[in-house]
Amino acid sequence: MIAEPLPVPQRRALFLRNPNARNGDEQAEKARACLEAHRVELVEEVAADPEGFRLAVEQRASEVDVVIVGGGDGTINAAAPAIVGSGVPMAILPLGTANDLARSLTIASDLDEACRVIATGHPRDIDLGMVNGHYFFNAAGVGLSGEVTRSLDREQKRRWGVLSYASVLTEAWRQSEVFGACLRHDGKETRIRSLQITVGNSRFYGGGMTIADDATVDDGLLHLYSIEPMSLIQLIGVAPFLRLGRQRNSEGILTLNTSEVELITDRPLPVNADGEIVGRTPARFSLIPKALQVLVPEDYEQRRAEMLGGAG
Repeated sequence: MIAEPLPVPQRRALFLRNPNARNGDEQAEKARACLEAHRVELVEEVAADPEGFRLAVEQRASEVDVVIVGGGDGTINAAAPAIVGSGVPMAILPLGTANDLARSLTIASDLDEACRVIATGHPRDIDLGMVNGHYFFNAAGVGLSGEVTRSLDREQKRRWGVLSYASVLTEAWRQSEVFGACLRHDGKETRIRSLQITVGNSRFYGGGMTIADDATVDDGLLHLYSIEPMSLIQLIGVAPFLRLGRQRNSEGILTLNTSEVELITDRPLPVNADGEIVGRTPARFSLIPKALQVLVPEDYEQRRAEMLGGAG
């Protein structure tokens, strides 16, 4: 009797994951089984910082068809410098807190569906943002968003997930201070007073907030908004528009689209990128178009159109 030949792997992948991701070990075990069921052969590396990811990609890139990043947006951000320029597409296994980039790419949080994208998805060129030498996929900024980031310790993120972002917003507003800022872009200079300035490259950020209702991660634009000084009641009133990315006509909100903007503030302020503090102002935000290939669902174009036509 002749034995049946073993199925040929559909793809060979380097699987990078962060052991600190919420439910990381349990999720990783499920992911391995799911990926193997989809005929993805894995080479696994565990790393918790950019240097660890760099070494792993440097050593393994020539052996694989794709680099899978298992974790949340912070893990993907940490892995970005290693993958950009490697010549290997990235795939996302959303195992983190908010998984905003996966959502922007219409990759479901359902493990089986995400694994199917890794096995059968198509590479898509996406843009990257950069602020003072640091990449960001989703959004970067100063002000309230930085207060929220500093208020969330690792244990809060692990225990509470997306709810942790909302739980500290009121306290962050109470602790935040108005700052003066100068925005230089497209040959113009705009002086403002602000509670928060956010610059988005993708569509979703901050646990499901929408940067702009017409934004995508491959539109060649940075989308900026600034919240002028307002009361907590006013902020709560405008919050639904901010969440849906429909703030362009809201009172007290400045919006603009550009490919590069310089931000100078009246005092040094922490700059956060994809939920991590990466330095202080002054800051230069710029767009790198088509910087990286990422695997997306086979019906991505249809999903993208539906996303743009929906409510965010």
